Amino acid sequence: MAVYTDIAEDDLKWFLTEYDTGTLLSYKGIAEGVENSNFLLHTSKDPLILTLYEKRVEKTDLPFFLGLMQHLSARGLSCPLPLPRRDGALLGSLSGRPAALISFLEGMWLRKPEAKHCREVGRALAEMHVAGDGFALTRPNALSIDGWRGLWEKSEDRAGEVEPGLQDEIRGELDFLSTAWPKSLPAGVIHADLFPDNVFFLGDQLSGLIDFYFACNDLLSYDVSICLNAWCFEKDGAYNITKGTAMLEGYQSVRPLSGEEIAALPVLSRGSALRFFLTRLYDWLTTPEGAMVTKKDPLEYLRKLRFHRQIGSAAEYGLSL
Repeated sequence: MAVYTDIAEDDLKWFLTEYDTGTLLSYKGIAEGVENSNFLLHTSKDPLILTLYEKRVEKTDLPFFLGLMQHLSARGLSCPLPLPRRDGALLGSLSGRPAALISFLEGMWLRKPEAKHCREVGRALAEMHVAGDGFALTRPNALSIDGWRGLWEKSEDRAGEVEPGLQDEIRGELDFLSTAWPKSLPAGVIHADLFPDNVFFLGDQLSGLIDFYFACNDLLSYDVSICLNAWCFEKDGAYNITKGTAMLEGYQSVRPLSGEEIAALPVLSRGSALRFFLTRLYDWLTTPEGAMVTKKDPLEYLRKLRFHRQIGSAAEYGLSL
């Protein structure tokens, strides 16, 4: 979450007349995240999240995102729900942006997750994959392997500003992944961005998943690799095999991985590390000064990518074979 577009109080009050929300009491921007502009609203009824969808989000994708939240919630997954307007529509317009009101999910994201939390995340991710089965809409993953080279080309000329010599390294990685990437693994709806700030806990109990605006159809085990990268490395860059074991055990308690998925996990983890390196690199180089958004260090994911190159089998992630 982030704030790229500010809103005037009078405009917000007018926007809320289209909803059954009660009276606006206060609102404030939420700085975390990198995609959309988000605000926490307090009303005389319930707290809500207001999301303004920025230019990088295609308006044609919004029915998929909002419909998916409805579908998953109906299947028993704890996640926010879009609020309908008085006319039944889920989308409105505010400050020149498509906008939606989303229910507020109780909980906090963890700054220092432990292995027990990673186990809960693995279980919840598998539950989402199972619950997503049967969702009628589809959305290709624009940030999977077919999109990485184009994304790299937007940053390649300036990549040396981040670390000298990156051009040759990333070109080589793209060439490797283009030939090694698996193509016939189980696929379905994935979250594609299940980082700690997109998982809420109440104490040690996972209370829900949020921020489905990268969700798409892709390999389910690719989503697992994203979570290994997001949850199982320490601040010093070391991989925590105890967390990795817990996450993979939690996932497989709901949806066991196939032998082919297990064998592909090192390549998938390289790919997911590269994906987040590339998007962070682009944002690092192009986010304007003064934007109310926290830029994230691309080198964190470059280090993870280099780690995965040394992995010989999924057992090194803590997976029992």
